[in-house]
Amino acid sequence: MIISLSHLTIGYSASHPVITDIDLALRSGQLSCLIGENGIGKSTLLKTLTGFLPKLGGNLLLDGRDIQSYSQRELAREVSIVLTQKPDVQNLTIEEIIGLGRSPYTGFFGRLRAEDRLVVEDAIAAMGIEKLKGRMIQTLSDGERQKVMIAKALAQETSVILLDEPTAFLDFPSKAETFQTLRRMAHERDKLILLSTHDLELAVRFADSLLEVREGRLKEVSAADVKASMQTIMGS
Repeated sequence: MIISLSHLTIGYSASHPVITDIDLALRSGQLSCLIGENGIGKSTLLKTLTGFLPKLGGNLLLDGRDIQSYSQRELAREVSIVLTQKPDVQNLTIEEIIGLGRSPYTGFFGRLRAEDRLVVEDAIAAMGIEKLKGRMIQTLSDGERQKVMIAKALAQETSVILLDEPTAFLDFPSKAETFQTLRRMAHERDKLILLSTHDLELAVRFADSLLEVREGRLKEVSAADVKASMQTIMGS
């Protein structure tokens, strides 16, 4: 999978775009990290890449096909997203939550077939959360819940996984483990994984590419540039 962005402009209003003239290609097999200050457009970009938010101008292609030509169901088989906020559901087991990732394939009533259950089991094993089986989602810690939501995205079997601040509420060991797991998923399962983060130290350590939003533009930056910026901030 390749996501090609050319002269892409995004935002909520053509008169007040958030990021303009994006030229970039994202590829399967890589973990890319989106960095930048709060409120600068990282979440807006992720929403645009999922098709939730229409682009304002330019081109956004998934494997050479304009994102606007996809039906909602087709797009759900190509792109999944993991959000920061806690899921607004209770009294569902983790298997049931992860099984919701199969909804693009299960039809109107959402009944899981034997092959769907195998995909759910594989996602549970991939995230190393077998010990959580049978637990209700509301009983989990923030770190456990985040693993379940990533497993749900894996069960969706999309080529692209987008994550909005997936480590925001985690302690440092859980943050590092999440980054390590996502990098492994990108490399071993040939996924295109893009996440937004403020954890610059971990982004530098684990990302295959670093994308920075600054002053209404998006560009790829080197790990050395990010380290230099971190040292400047720490020294100020």
